[in-house]
Amino acid sequence: MKDLIGQAILDYQITQQPAVILTETDISEAEEMDVSYWFRSYKDMPELEQIALKRSKGKILDVGCGAGSHSLYLQEKGLDVTAIDLSPKAIEACRLRGVKNTKTTNILDIKNEQYDTILLLMNGTGIFGRLIHITIYLEHLKSLLTNNGQILIDSSDLIYMFDEDEDGGKWIPMDNKDYYGELVFSVEYKGQTEDAFPWLYLDYNTLQNAAHGSGLTCELVYEGENYEYLAKLTKKA
Repeated sequence: MKDLIGQAILDYQITQQPAVILTETDISEAEEMDVSYWFRSYKDMPELEQIALKRSKGKILDVGCGAGSHSLYLQEKGLDVTAIDLSPKAIEACRLRGVKNTKTTNILDIKNEQYDTILLLMNGTGIFGRLIHITIYLEHLKSLLTNNGQILIDSSDLIYMFDEDEDGGKWIPMDNKDYYGELVFSVEYKGQTEDAFPWLYLDYNTLQNAAHGSGLTCELVYEGENYEYLAKLTKKA
């Protein structure tokens, strides 16, 4: 991986100059994303993220932290938060911004630690990659929870992106896919293109069923107007 998203985040942290990355999926055309979006303050965050941060408590793990905006807010509130990301350049940007506890790692590589809150925001289900990987991730996340701990995770149901057929049902091409929310992302930054990678968008019912199968309760905390939602997962009593 060229780590282009991490490079864009680090460049912005250092230069503070406007920049965009281009993202494209196998079901959508290329779109520009302003790099400054990763650096938004609490007041500029979507309501879903604000709710998740307000509900965060205890020892917190911020998974896929990006530029560390969520971690910075929680840290400023006096909470014990650790920010992790696969991108070493994004983690470097977090450190430059003042995030105290950071680590470049895959969530699956964290062992023998426990947290009161595990945050997976900005389509947190994306890191699962494909539907077949959900159980692996959920059971590992469960192993990192304290007895009264919580996982706060968001995603969107992409069903709205597909056309309806004559009977009112959705016409969903499933070329080599197990589920319509399995996307393949590609990223371009400053003329360079990242190797394509899988990214999973998950409807709430599918997440709920998977959570129950992994011994977790699943509560719908927030549902937005654009099919996005925030869920809270906890260990079953």
